[in-house]
Amino acid sequence: MKIKISVALFFFSTPLFQGCSSSETEKEQSDAEAAGLRIAYNVLLNEETDNYEVFSMDLSGENRVNITNLEGLEWAYDAWKDRLFYVSDKDTTHRVYFLYETDAFGEVHRRVSRYRLRDSWMSTRNNGKEIIVNPRVEGDSAFYILNTQTGQLVSKIYTNKRSYNDPCFSPNGSRVVFRGSDMAFKKDNGYVDELYIINADGSGIRQLTHYPPDDTLSMWYEYHAAPPIWEPNRDIITYASVQGGNSSIFEIKPDGTNQRKITPDSLHATWHSWSPNGKWLVFDGYIRADTVKNYDIFLMNFSEKTIERLTYDTLYQQAPVFVETRMNE
Repeated sequence: MKIKISVALFFFSTPLFQGCSSSETEKEQSDAEAAGLRIAYNVLLNEETDNYEVFSMDLSGENRVNITNLEGLEWAYDAWKDRLFYVSDKDTTHRVYFLYETDAFGEVHRRVSRYRLRDSWMSTRNNGKEIIVNPRVEGDSAFYILNTQTGQLVSKIYTNKRSYNDPCFSPNGSRVVFRGSDMAFKKDNGYVDELYIINADGSGIRQLTHYPPDDTLSMWYEYHAAPPIWEPNRDIITYASVQGGNSSIFEIKPDGTNQRKITPDSLHATWHSWSPNGKWLVFDGYIRADTVKNYDIFLMNFSEKTIERLTYDTLYQQAPVFVETRMNE
């Protein structure tokens, strides 16, 4: 039996692990949500063969299942209810990705579209009927919005940025926040990736984040602004950034105000996802004080400011996403 261990951390001046103060009703609601949600995440099973798989588990960290179980590379990056979207090179060659979907347990798999994709986060709108992706199409430099049933192209968004990736729809689908730069490559001198917001028709682009100009501790390959997630319940955008030598998750309002760090300095935290009601934040990272800095999956109760570490093995685990089970229907 797995023994869960609380991580002794601090969220600003508030203890992350507090005594129980929730009512029985709140606990029942929490248990009901946990029963209807799983966490899908990416696991490096074999570094030599570059074999990544998508696993899923309960919010308790129990009942883990390999839901892709293929040779090659599979990465999950988004979900709409019980539809989990992932990229894979299973039908092509090494690291040539196409888009697929499955469910929380990997019972049914389906190829979504004919477009080759870049390694990028993605996002759905219109009740999961459309998804925005970053395709690898020769001679084109746009985000594509695809119909998730037919795979057909709905529209394109041109950002006019030399580097653009990781698009995420606003809650109503009218805007997109993405990670971009005026320089093409991370190794370019002076490269800084920032978050930008653009209307879904390609108009009105504006810069959202501004990396501290006096912070020189990040390495060229580290994020100034990592893939953004738009949390609809509080209308905030969250992203990770390496500042002061550590990767933390920040939140910011869509108008660029109220920026603040929401993970403690005791943790290195990067890729993340929100539960549908905004109560749970799941992310990958490691405890900075640990001798071996292995990437694991952590779950934060955002209202209570408690964090639990869900995985404890030596595997490299990343990019968690909430996906509903069919019992929610």
